[in-house]
Amino acid sequence: MLTITLFNFSDKYMKPMLNRPVIGISMGDPAGIGPEILVKALNNPKIYSVCQPIVIGDSTILKKAVKFLSAPLNITAVDHPANAIADSKTISIINGSDLAENVTGLSFPTIDTGKAMENYIITGVNLAKNNEIDGLVTCPITKTGLKIAGSKFHGHTELIAEQTDTREYAMMLAGKRLKVVLVSIHIPLWKVAKSLSIQNISQTIRLTQDSLVQRFGIPSPKLAVAGLNPHAGEESMFGDEEEKIIAPAVNLAKEQGLNIDGPLAPDTVFYHAMNKKYDAVICMYHDQGLIPFKMVHFKDGVNTTLGLPIIRTSVDHGTAYDITWKGIADPTSLMEAVYMAAFQANNQANSRDK
Repeated sequence: MLTITLFNFSDKYMKPMLNRPVIGISMGDPAGIGPEILVKALNNPKIYSVCQPIVIGDSTILKKAVKFLSAPLNITAVDHPANAIADSKTISIINGSDLAENVTGLSFPTIDTGKAMENYIITGVNLAKNNEIDGLVTCPITKTGLKIAGSKFHGHTELIAEQTDTREYAMMLAGKRLKVVLVSIHIPLWKVAKSLSIQNISQTIRLTQDSLVQRFGIPSPKLAVAGLNPHAGEESMFGDEEEKIIAPAVNLAKEQGLNIDGPLAPDTVFYHAMNKKYDAVICMYHDQGLIPFKMVHFKDGVNTTLGLPIIRTSVDHGTAYDITWKGIADPTSLMEAVYMAAFQANNQANSRDK
């Protein structure tokens, strides 16, 4: 029997919305935990109070997950988001693959599942570009799955950026207490300093500012920029990137009227952000931002891509092959991602109306 657990969701994402946006949810890797967390999340009627969800995935796989979890849900295939069933006991799905049921027992990606997960994303992005859905939420995929399927992309972000012809984008990890945005993402630590420039830091600052205003409804965000080195360089004693690169980018932002501080010591800036001094912290590299973020928001964190013309949020975890079909996969991050996509869709609509 499937048990619904009440999680500590952010109240601002939970408020019922009069104009419920249509939110597409791509199923991710069919061999991972995507199908399970989808069923668990969509078995909570609170989802339907804030949006009309529609899955982009595989009916066969989703039906197996419903049966496995003993969820009191029906699966209905539709050909367009406009035909989604407005019933919290029915999961509407646009089929993007026709897989054999036994792929769920593999716990590793195959050519077929890799092609399927890529097709779900492409379908979802096309629906969002055509304004047929108001936002896209993505369940976890693997770079390995994409690679063995012959994809040229390494992950969601690169694929979606190319599909939407986006050249400037950034990764934000967002939760109730902390939001971090990354200047550099998946590169070796020794390459980080060489990758930083006034231009890419300034770009990340601008993307953060615009997204907080337009999609998070924060009219005058307060931003923090972390330094790269210990003590933010300590007047260049421990490195001069702060003086030569980071501070000039911060000063440019100040000249443009942004409310921003930095470069700040990385060992204290997150404490101040968590205590509401800052709305977001711009971080120089992946682990600088994600270690403190996941310490606080390991279960309920959301990954959202800034700079895209469409709204895209995602879980902040992977496919978790080691726990597939054990009934223990946690849907919290997915539910938060759906709430945040709906929240952003409404804020963006309000921003356009002004």
